[in-house]
Amino acid sequence: MSYDDNPTSPVFRIDVSAETEAGVPVSNEELTVGLLRQLVVSQQQQTKLLTELVQQNAAMHKQRAGELQQWKDANPRLSRSCRRAAETLSEVQTEFLQTLTEEIDDSGDHLAEGEYMLNEFIDRFGPRMAHLNGILQVLAQLGTGEPIAQQQQQ
Repeated sequence: MSYDDNPTSPVFRIDVSAETEAGVPVSNEELTVGLLRQLVVSQQQQTKLLTELVQQNAAMHKQRAGELQQWKDANPRLSRSCRRAAETLSEVQTEFLQTLTEEIDDSGDHLAEGEYMLNEFIDRFGPRMAHLNGILQVLAQLGTGEPIAQQQQQ
């Protein structure tokens, strides 16, 4: 019984026999050239997309920097205060890091051996470090540079 005599719809049949049409034989060189052309087209598309992505990121960064500069121009005293606070907090952070590293030096073996000691260490220093870094970053961003109004007066 052949497949042609089968009343089953062709939608539900899959022909897995070898292709009977003999196509034009393609040489290895032609195949390689064709694949390289496809590769070049794909790379050109990737380059175009990456260029657009870089442009969007640059535009967002430029907009954010402009907004930050507007805030600094509107609040020059506060911006200077943020800069001084960031400098002071940076010194506090340095002392905190010194304490943290001394603690690690003193109890390094216990930290490596026991999970309880490691968890205690992380609970003790982790949140402070994270919050201190966050606050320091905000103050540093708000306090960097001089407002444009100040620069023009000098």
